[in-house]
Amino acid sequence: MAEHRLLPESVPAGPSATAVAEEPASHRDHDDVVAVAPQWKLVVWSFRRHRMAVVGLVITVIIYLIALFANFLAPFSSGHLDPGYTYAPPQQLHIVDTSGGRTEFGLYVHGLTSVQDQETLKLTFTVDPTQKIPVGLFVKGEEYRLFGFIPADRHLIGPVTPGQPMFLLGADRTGHDLLSRMILGTQISMSIGLVGVAIAFLIGVTLGGISGYVGGRTDMIIQRIVEFFMSFPTLPLWLALAAALPADWGPLTRYFAITIILSMIAWTDLARVVRGRFLSLREEQFVEAATLDGSRRARTIFRHMLPSFSSHLIASLTLSIPGMILAETALSFLGLGLQAPVVSWGVLLQEAQNVRTLADAPWLLVPGLAVVVAVLSLNFLGDGLRDAADPYRR
Repeated sequence: MAEHRLLPESVPAGPSATAVAEEPASHRDHDDVVAVAPQWKLVVWSFRRHRMAVVGLVITVIIYLIALFANFLAPFSSGHLDPGYTYAPPQQLHIVDTSGGRTEFGLYVHGLTSVQDQETLKLTFTVDPTQKIPVGLFVKGEEYRLFGFIPADRHLIGPVTPGQPMFLLGADRTGHDLLSRMILGTQISMSIGLVGVAIAFLIGVTLGGISGYVGGRTDMIIQRIVEFFMSFPTLPLWLALAAALPADWGPLTRYFAITIILSMIAWTDLARVVRGRFLSLREEQFVEAATLDGSRRARTIFRHMLPSFSSHLIASLTLSIPGMILAETALSFLGLGLQAPVVSWGVLLQEAQNVRTLADAPWLLVPGLAVVVAVLSLNFLGDGLRDAADPYRR
């Protein structure tokens, strides 16, 4: 008669020892590492799995590096122009020259010849393959101040002989180099997003935190203010406030005024979110423990409550920057935002308001492509940060 052995009652049900032994050691090691990893590492690992967010991060970093070194990367200054090359088409950059029966290596562009219509005075440009304009790297050009205080005169790329035409992305109606103005416009368009969002972030977190933590009459007053700002239609309000700016204000003053106007409108949604989180967090045990331990109200808010959802705040901050960029671009495009001689992507797109641009100079729409790339990359980055903020979500 066969013997039947019963397992002791203390042995829990679950996978057999053989199954555990057959589990790959790498999986067990990975689970152990995840179990003891700090929160920030889990967020980083979750973010790296979001491929589009990583691409957005790389593109965003590149754009801000362009803004940081704009004066060095731009072939010319924003004020450089050549009236003889209005609406000049883009010139192709060549590396190898096979003319003359021999092969030569080096950067160059072909010259342009123009013919003016005697009736309409319109200039028509054609490429002159017999004219070769040498292009060099780290060439000496117009003086500028790197980072605003380091004097320099070297540019990444430019014509070897000063004064010769080089329009890699074409020229506008006054003969300005579009590539140089696009690069220099990155400083304004991207910085107005950072400055504007920083101001809106400070207002939204402060008022939203006070509203949710204090409650009572203070909460009611702040929420009525939020509803007052949210009741206005956004675009007409922007137009009215921007149009009210004095016409004699300088470019820098107008720049800061537009930034403050955009910030005064963009903080309401964040204030609502922060208020809701504070209402739920103020009843948590760790907040009560901090209060009973004698922690002051400000310390409780900034030391204990805000860090508990800092990842969400970072994601909201990132997703707010594209809205600021689009707002500045729209106002400047309509002529109610920044004005020349300040250069931004919105100011450059003012040239694209007439039919002639679409017909004769479509390259003037390129700044719009820069806006699209910047906004998409920031949105991808914000989406990735928002998903990574909760690494335990599957």
